Amino acid sequence: MIVILGPTASGKTQLATRLAHQLDGEVISADSRQVYKGMDIGTGKDLDEYVVEGKAIPYHLIDIVDPGYEYNVYEFQQDFLKAYYGILRRGKTPILCGGTGLYIESVLKGYRLPRLEHNPELEALLHSKTTEELVDLLKTLREQHNTTDILDRKRLIKAIRIGLEESRRTEHYLEFPEINARITGIALPREVLRERITQRLHHRLEHGMIEEVDHLLASGISPETLTFYGLEYRFITLYLMKQLSYEEMKAKLNIGIHQFAKRQMTWFRRMERNGFDIHWIDMTSPLKEQVAFIRSYL
Repeated sequence: MIVILGPTASGKTQLATRLAHQLDGEVISADSRQVYKGMDIGTGKDLDEYVVEGKAIPYHLIDIVDPGYEYNVYEFQQDFLKAYYGILRRGKTPILCGGTGLYIESVLKGYRLPRLEHNPELEALLHSKTTEELVDLLKTLREQHNTTDILDRKRLIKAIRIGLEESRRTEHYLEFPEINARITGIALPREVLRERITQRLHHRLEHGMIEEVDHLLASGISPETLTFYGLEYRFITLYLMKQLSYEEMKAKLNIGIHQFAKRQMTWFRRMERNGFDIHWIDMTSPLKEQVAFIRSYL
């Protein structure tokens, strides 16, 4: 499998689809928000890039669940394997492309995650505890895969439930195959990435991103739920609720996306330190050279 990873606005999708066009491949999205239907502009689906020289490039794990649903890593692993094996059966080349480091690492390392059964009594007990008590409990149960586990109470409770399930039984673990992966990481000079992020943000604000969030609110998705889906949905929701001015919203969103890109790169560099062989590519070079570079080490 080919893996293309990198921060937001770095050009991952364009590279992955051009590569798929040459190698007769199919793209599997590794983006925690692109799974949601109707959340297109804010998540950067860029579906027009899945047509290369008039040919549609097949893609997977985009638009598979409704907004409001809380998709998780366990489900991503299951959905990934279905897509992955389907691509192999068709004799095609699987290309995993995205910026959600947790999702990418969960399939490359084969995270052992249990299925969570509905348990109202346990949920009620956990909800009755203070956040501090929950954090202390989580630390006794499992290593945190994601630091946001302790920043959001809902995610904190879910992390504890996973930890309890891991310690109690193993029969529902999802076993993962060892995947022979060739990983390409996208590297951009910091100032170039900053400019790309800012330009893309302005374009999206001017071409329907605010209307997209307004439509989601009108469809019945609560403001609290939308804020869970990341920066664009959080700050635009606050703007639509008149808690931020347009300029405040745009400024906070711009800063937040830059910080998010930095966190993504921190995750990828940590993967590299932990033994993943990542071939870094200069995205300022012509696209043909980028594709040739990847094909040279497959």
